[in-house]
Amino acid sequence: MSHTDTRPSPIAGTWYSSNPDQLRAEINGYIDNASLPKLKGEVVAVVAPHAGYRYSGPTAGYAFRSVLGRSFDLVAVVSPYHKYFSTPLLTSGHQAYETPLGAVQIDQEALQVLNKYLENNTGESLAPITNDAEHSLEIELPFLQCVLDGNFDLLPVMISTEDFDLALAVGKGLAEILHSKNALLVASTDLSHFYSEDIAKELDKEMLDQIVAMSPEGMMDAKHSGTGEACGLMAVIAVMAAAQELGANTAKLLHYTTSGETSGDHDRVVGYGAVVFLKE
Repeated sequence: MSHTDTRPSPIAGTWYSSNPDQLRAEINGYIDNASLPKLKGEVVAVVAPHAGYRYSGPTAGYAFRSVLGRSFDLVAVVSPYHKYFSTPLLTSGHQAYETPLGAVQIDQEALQVLNKYLENNTGESLAPITNDAEHSLEIELPFLQCVLDGNFDLLPVMISTEDFDLALAVGKGLAEILHSKNALLVASTDLSHFYSEDIAKELDKEMLDQIVAMSPEGMMDAKHSGTGEACGLMAVIAVMAAAQELGANTAKLLHYTTSGETSGDHDRVVGYGAVVFLKE
């Protein structure tokens, strides 16, 4: 693989350590500190935050500990795309994502199948982008590289729209691809942004309640009523829809915190939650 085939990391060294040994040790520490309840059923999908590891790493540790030691052939990571883009759905135009822990290969065939499904059912397609600065998808990869047993291929999807029906279609398309594969789904999202701790906890509780209830409609109602927030709302809805199609019938909140716990600033916090979708 040539250098140009691989997306270089724009956030290693800032959002997380660029030193492989330090990075692995940090992630392993988050995993070791995550004490999970007994989970009944098979993990189909996880919801994990995407801030710098200093802030959201402890919560992400809970999400990814739920699949510690598991082996998957394919992992679909769905995230928001934080900057404006002219089309609603994006993916990587590279062959792989680079992290300090090595390259993660992109499953080009799975991408083509998903793209065809979306074109046929929504009229939309996945726009390939190169050398993007989006952090919310990449930030999940080192955790996956640390906790999973063996290599895995990646199916990356970024959503830059608030179109509810399109998010559901992405989920159904993912389920069509993954139902015959040994696969995991990951939704990347933070919760409310820059409220006081008390207000953030109220907003985050409402959104997490709707996620745990596995209610995409409830999530949208929370957003539209201003009672809950999640910057990766559509990513969670897509992954939830896929997980339900794949047999997930229950969800469990594993951890919640805010950036205030690390920063000491409780006046303007960001909320982080870890949720697992299970097939009992």
